[in-house]
Amino acid sequence: MNAKRVNISSGSPYEQVFGYCRAVRVGDHIHVAGTCAPAGNENEDAGGQARAALAVIAKALREAGGDVRDVVRTVIYVKDMGDADLVARAHSEHFADIRPAATMVQVAAMLLPWHRVEIEAYAILGARAD
Repeated sequence: MNAKRVNISSGSPYEQVFGYCRAVRVGDHIHVAGTCAPAGNENEDAGGQARAALAVIAKALREAGGDVRDVVRTVIYVKDMGDADLVARAHSEHFADIRPAATMVQVAAMLLPWHRVEIEAYAILGARAD
């Protein structure tokens, strides 16, 4: 298979610093990097930050030619497992009928001290949950 690679940038300053991009599409597969809420969401609870991160993910998927309905897996990192219900509710609102395979784990820290949650997403075009 000789699928073309397409890098999708969100414009985050960390992309250049760390040498990554928000999403990569190769053929029918889209991998969205771990995504936290952008600046401006510092005072949001974990649910609000999850919603903000999911909006960034949805935008990256659209720019890559996909849609949240193509998501087959998410990985969710939380700083405090006590926030699991808030984050799970935000995830469910976003993926209610899609129901991707999902994993949630607690981590010791995030890139910025105010980040409470980070989410990765993996999509396969044509695998839509319609």
